[in-house]
Amino acid sequence: MEIGCRQKRKMAVAVFLFLIAVSAFWVLSGALRRENEIGRAEASSGIAAGDTVLLGGMPVGIYMETDGVMVLSTESLEGTDGEEYEPAADLVKTGDYITAVNNREISGKSELLDAVENLDEDSVVLTLRREGRLLDVKIDPVEYEPGSYRLGIWVRDNVQGLGTVTFVTDQSRFGALGHGIHDTDTNVLMTISDGTLYRTSIQDIMKGSSGSPGTMEGIIVYNNYNILGSIDKNTEAGIYGTLDKIDDLFEEQIPIETAAADEIVTGDAQIRCYIDNELKNYDIRVTDIDMSGKEINKGMIIQVTDPELLEKTGGIIQGMSGSPIIQNGKLIGAVTHVFVQDSTKGYGIFIENMLNQVR
Repeated sequence: MEIGCRQKRKMAVAVFLFLIAVSAFWVLSGALRRENEIGRAEASSGIAAGDTVLLGGMPVGIYMETDGVMVLSTESLEGTDGEEYEPAADLVKTGDYITAVNNREISGKSELLDAVENLDEDSVVLTLRREGRLLDVKIDPVEYEPGSYRLGIWVRDNVQGLGTVTFVTDQSRFGALGHGIHDTDTNVLMTISDGTLYRTSIQDIMKGSSGSPGTMEGIIVYNNYNILGSIDKNTEAGIYGTLDKIDDLFEEQIPIETAAADEIVTGDAQIRCYIDNELKNYDIRVTDIDMSGKEINKGMIIQVTDPELLEKTGGIIQGMSGSPIIQNGKLIGAVTHVFVQDSTKGYGIFIENMLNQVR
């Protein structure tokens, strides 16, 4: 969204919305169709206590709102005098969150629009959250055509996509994706205010190949009927929240014991995922284990060996992020990334890293 601002002597304020096409959004390693828009694109009594959880593998729709309005970038503008200006340069930075306009709090683009449409001054003060601290910056908008002004800032206030639930605990807390949701343009981990988990219906699979990871296509209807739960955390180890309709999502409730990282070995394992309207396990191998902890969501390398899965998907596809990894009857982790040049291979996160986020 490019924001135009300033209303002086009742002049019209030009505000330009930047709409992110879902087709360009791969952060959740999935794809979706939102009603008529097609996009392509990362508790029950059955729950036991302790380190036993219900086994996931089901795809879900994800919608999250940022905590404030996230700044993507700034740009230069040509004024009515023919000169080039960049009013927000060196004042606003990529990854900042706009939380207030002239001391009026905002949480989304619509509130930002309301705030700037009623300005009657030559400058505007934006309150920014940057690396955990708040600061105010004063910006003079540029008149780019008679009576219309811009600040030259591009922003985003929500993110949406498709992913896979890994598990749910006996406290109805779920973990999904196994990796964080980063902004597609800035690669910054998004700070969220809240989010919602939705039912989704997988419609098609695009098979992956070398240099081109495959994807899932799904339909998500964003209404109250399809809400499964709420999202309250976006971390490098995945997204987390509370599942309100466990029986709706976990039609088959399978308790499984979780494994510590030091129990994982190289060798045979399985991933559980939803392909061709069926939730089942497919054979893989754990080929490497990294105990250094350098990257929280890349603790192991896995390779798909199952002929059926290779035939249907080419290996790991976008939308599988969060698919449980099982070894020796225990949940050891979740799929997080696919190797672009070899879709049979990818990374997985240790399940103990995900469990640490829900305890």
